[in-house]
Amino acid sequence: MSKIKNPAEKKQLSLKRDRRNVYGENPAASRKGIAKGKQRRHMDERRSVTQVLSRLTGQVDEDTASNTELQAKVAIADSKNRGFRKWPDKPLSEVIQRKKEIRKRRELFGARKK
Repeated sequence: MSKIKNPAEKKQLSLKRDRRNVYGENPAASRKGIAKGKQRRHMDERRSVTQVLSRLTGQVDEDTASNTELQAKVAIADSKNRGFRKWPDKPLSEVIQRKKEIRKRRELFGARKK
């Protein structure tokens, strides 16, 4: 049972705590897309390291090995920076405010076209 008895307070807390996905996908697509995005990122990391390490063949001196190791670490960092990131859902109050603004703009510009 809720500790808050005032309906106005309940509504404000609800608007603040409840979240909505504004990315533009349905929930099933988001669930599947997150897993696939993580998978693509890890595959890209492995691929970039493999490309750097495949240049080494046969006997390798110490300088070349350390330089290649550094290039592999840079490739991993670069891949992580451009890789997949999750975005948090927006609070319901922000979503409602945004929808109101969009409706106002549509009314204004719709009225001008006539």
